[in-house]
Amino acid sequence: MRTRLLPLLIVLMAGVLLALGFPLAVSLAAAQQQRVVVDRIDDMARFAALAQFVTARPEARVPEDEGGRLVTLRAELDQYHEVYGIRAGVFYRDRTAMAEAPDGWAVPADGEGDEAFREALAGRRSHDPEQVWPWQRGRLAVASPVVRDGDVVAVVVTDSPTGQMRSGILRGWLLIGAGEAAAMLLAVGAAFRLTGWVLRPVRILDAATHDIATGRMKSRVAAAGGPPELRRLARSFNEMADNVEDVLEQQRAFVADASHQLRNPLSALLLRIELLALELPEGNEEIGSVRTEGKRLARVLDDLLDLALAEHAPADLQLTDVAGLSEERVGAWRPVADSKGVGLSYDGPAGATAWADPVALSSALDAVVDNALKFTPEGEEVGVGVEHEGDTVRITVADGGPGLGAEELSRIGDRFWRSSRHQNVSGSGLGLSISRALLAAGGASIAYDRNEPKGLRVTITVPRTAPRG
Repeated sequence: MRTRLLPLLIVLMAGVLLALGFPLAVSLAAAQQQRVVVDRIDDMARFAALAQFVTARPEARVPEDEGGRLVTLRAELDQYHEVYGIRAGVFYRDRTAMAEAPDGWAVPADGEGDEAFREALAGRRSHDPEQVWPWQRGRLAVASPVVRDGDVVAVVVTDSPTGQMRSGILRGWLLIGAGEAAAMLLAVGAAFRLTGWVLRPVRILDAATHDIATGRMKSRVAAAGGPPELRRLARSFNEMADNVEDVLEQQRAFVADASHQLRNPLSALLLRIELLALELPEGNEEIGSVRTEGKRLARVLDDLLDLALAEHAPADLQLTDVAGLSEERVGAWRPVADSKGVGLSYDGPAGATAWADPVALSSALDAVVDNALKFTPEGEEVGVGVEHEGDTVRITVADGGPGLGAEELSRIGDRFWRSSRHQNVSGSGLGLSISRALLAAGGASIAYDRNEPKGLRVTITVPRTAPRG
């Protein structure tokens, strides 16, 4: 879940940072340019003050030797251009230069310089120039009117290079980018911690749910970490698990008690049937049928009691030689197989250890082998094999019987279920259910599949890793 939640949080935080960063970058560029414009306006105010007195003379042109202020104006313009590299000049309304630096520079005939000059002639400072961006190689033209007795008599024009300003904007953007990158790293770290904090209870809850689903009913969740909603969910889960465990315990106790209570009257009934059989002729079919059904009922009660105990008793897990145990059980069942004319063989390594309850595993293996021998006809084979596969050891029991269909395979192992084709074979339909309960208590599992070319293949998987806790 973290792999899905974390990218979403990162994208959202990146969007927020970009949404803040772009306006900040634009604002920084505008502030840099505005500072330059304000500097030019301040500079032009000095030049306009000097030009006022020059333009106050009635003559259209003032000789250099007659106007000391004109000399001063020209000197300051030259020095200004020399120091700052900014072209500047004072121009009459007809665009004739009163003074300019460098010599020969004139008001641009078009573009921003021309537009700024026209606005200054109208008696107002030129509007702010268009924003200059770091990738543009333009110049900045600013104009200001020279006013005498309420009339515009001349215009001061400056034409500035933008290299220094563009470098300042770029430096500011780099700082903003570095700040956003640092903020993004912090945000990713915070998102990682946040998702871990939020999802840790979910992972614990998922593990506890899996434990309960596989039969470890004692698993619970510590409701101490994570958001309040997840802590409430953990408490609710624990209450639910407690209730489920209580219900299952009551069910097991009922089955065990009922089985146990029914055994005594059933034993008495079977005894009376045997006594009654003594009074009837030898070979009476009815009494034989009653005796058979009574024994079958006794076997069902015994299996119910075994199932209740298997689901209730905790597993005694220990490191077990699964290969040795399997080979030993094959040897124990071989006389039965020989009596039925069925071949029973073992194929596997000399040793294969895994964590299991040896008694439960032995009982489950007995039930599977017994089931295979029941349905395998004379002359066919039943093979038991053991092999390593990663962190598990697998026991396979493959028979040469009629096998089961796809729908029957999905139901095998259900309580009291038996295939309609095998109703004449003795059994209660609980043997494989008991095997599954015994194996699940120790973390093992049992699965069923077709055996090629015919028959049923049963696979018992036992973990090789030590149990948790």
